[in-house]
Amino acid sequence: MKSMTGYGRGEGAQDGFKITVELGAVNRRQSEISVNLPRELELLETQVRDAINRHVARGRVTARIGIHAAEGKSSAQAHINVSLAKAYATELGKLAKNLKLKGEITLDHVLRAPGVFQTDAELVDAEKIWPVVEKALQAALAALVKMREREGAHLAKDLAARIEIMRSAVAKIQKQSPETAENYRQNLLTRIKSAGIENIALDDERLLKEIVLFADRSDISEELTRLQSHFQQFEDCRKSKEPVGRTLDFLAQEMNREINTIGSKANDAVISREVVTLKTELERFREQVQNVE
Repeated sequence: MKSMTGYGRGEGAQDGFKITVELGAVNRRQSEISVNLPRELELLETQVRDAINRHVARGRVTARIGIHAAEGKSSAQAHINVSLAKAYATELGKLAKNLKLKGEITLDHVLRAPGVFQTDAELVDAEKIWPVVEKALQAALAALVKMREREGAHLAKDLAARIEIMRSAVAKIQKQSPETAENYRQNLLTRIKSAGIENIALDDERLLKEIVLFADRSDISEELTRLQSHFQQFEDCRKSKEPVGRTLDFLAQEMNREINTIGSKANDAVISREVVTLKTELERFREQVQNVE
């Protein structure tokens, strides 16, 4: 079981440049990946996304990748694309003449044109530098996954504690459930006597029929069985190596359905008290599940 939150960082170097990769992950119901790349590495976005998708199934992941001059390299050198600069100067001159604009074309005008002034980083071949980007990315992913697993272990422990409390409440309900029909019979007899009706035999057909109908309406054996099944499914999820967040979401919904049915059927103070406990712990369970991948 993994958490959806985490952070990872990786670095790599090649041809005098250092690549840094930072990954941050937060909760999200679905998978969402945001990749921030420098312009010279934009061609690598698909490869970066594919690599992240192989490790992350749920949550919002933000990847920030940078390219810098490596330590020991004085600075990124500047390059002037002379042929491009000449072409710009020629075209700008033609444009000024056609528009009948006064003034000369200056060096400042030419240098501001896209692609004329370039740094070493801008001349990097994205495909050639991909291996070092991938290496840094894999290091960042390993750190991210490790943090998610560590946080996931804490989540699993907390969720298991919630399930254990719910198991205890269900056990108390199962113990109390057989007594509800008898309690109802006693309360019914008390109300009959309070109403001044005497000589009602304990085996009176009308009385027995009412008790049987109550027992049928208040039977919660199926709901309790399904709850126990859901608890076992949680244990299976806890042992799984696959992402289980969506499965746990579904289990929480199903447990809520069974608990609500038990609460509406059971006409018993003890059971009602345990239903409150079940609802309280289930709500805490559902909140934590929102953090699970």
